[in-house]
Amino acid sequence: MFQRDLGTRTGIQVSALGLGCWAIGGPWTFNGQPAGWGEVDDDESIRAIRRALELGVTLFDTADVYGCGHSERVLGRALAGRRDDVVIVTKVGNLFDEQTRTGGGNDLSPAYLRRACDASLRRLDTDRIDVYLIHDGIAGPEDVPAVIDVLEELVAAGKVRWYGSSISDPAIVRAMAEGPHMVAVEHELNVLRGEHETLSVAEELGLASLNRTPLAMGLLSGRYRPDALPAADDVRRNAPWWDFFDEGAMERWLERIAEARAELTADGRSLVQGALGWIWGHSPATLPLPGFRTVAQVQENVRAADHGPLPTERMERIRAILGEPLPI
Repeated sequence: MFQRDLGTRTGIQVSALGLGCWAIGGPWTFNGQPAGWGEVDDDESIRAIRRALELGVTLFDTADVYGCGHSERVLGRALAGRRDDVVIVTKVGNLFDEQTRTGGGNDLSPAYLRRACDASLRRLDTDRIDVYLIHDGIAGPEDVPAVIDVLEELVAAGKVRWYGSSISDPAIVRAMAEGPHMVAVEHELNVLRGEHETLSVAEELGLASLNRTPLAMGLLSGRYRPDALPAADDVRRNAPWWDFFDEGAMERWLERIAEARAELTADGRSLVQGALGWIWGHSPATLPLPGFRTVAQVQENVRAADHGPLPTERMERIRAILGEPLPI
C-alpha cells in the first residue's frame, strides 16, 4: 500500500486508500427513510477491517450516525490493539437514537458537540479522534466560527487531533480552513461525477481530499443492472443525493461506464481497481474511501494499490471518452 499526505498541516501520511464504514453500520433510518445498506454480519465486518490492516490500510472513515452508533462500535472492536497504527475519521452533527436506530435533524451547539465527541470516544474505545468532521448543520460561513471555537477546545483537551468538513460547500470549507487544526474535506468524486470546485479548494489550501462515493455507491463495481438492484430498503435507492440506481438515470450511467471500461481495465485491473486508480490519477490530494461489507471487497479494493494511479495517457483517453466527470 502506498502512502499519501493527510493534507499539508498534519505532517503525517496515511494509506492512499481508506475504508468507508457506512455500510457496516447495518440497518437504520433517518428522517423516516432507510439510511443503511442492509443487514450486516459484524464478525465479517471485523474480519474485513483486520484484513485491511494486514494489507496496509491505515485510514478508516466512519460517522456517529452510521447505524446510529453501530459502525463506530464495530470499528472500535476491530481496531483493538492496533489503535496507534491507524487514523480514525468520524463525523458529528446529525441527531439519532441508538436504541431505536432512528435519526433526524442536526445539532452543532457547543453542548451537543462536547457530548457527541465523548460518546464517539466511548463507542470507538479510544482516547482521541484523529480527524473530526462536521457532518451537517452549518448553513453558511457565518455559522463556522462558533463551531471552530468548540473544535479547538476539543483539540486543546486532547480529545481531537484535527478536524475538517464533510459539508462540501466551497465557501464553508474556506471558512472552516481558518481554524488552525482544519486538515480535510470530504466530498464526492468518481469517474462519473464529482465536486470539482471543492477539490480545487482542497488543493489550494493543502487539505486532504477524502473522497466519498469513489465507486458511485457500488455502480462501478459492475455488480448492478436494472434487473439486479440493491434491496428496496437500501439507502442507495432511497436517498436524494444521487441517482445512480434511479430508473432511466441508471441506464445512462451504465452506458458511460461501458464506454470507459476498456481504458479503466486495460492493464489487468478490475473495474473497481480502475475506478480507484482514476481517483489517484486525478489529483495527488485524493484519498478514496470505498465502502465494504466483506473481506473479499476489502481485498479487491486494496489490490488497486498494486497498480497505483492510472497513467497520464490513460487519464487523457478516459477524458476524451467521457469528458470531465459531471459536476454536482
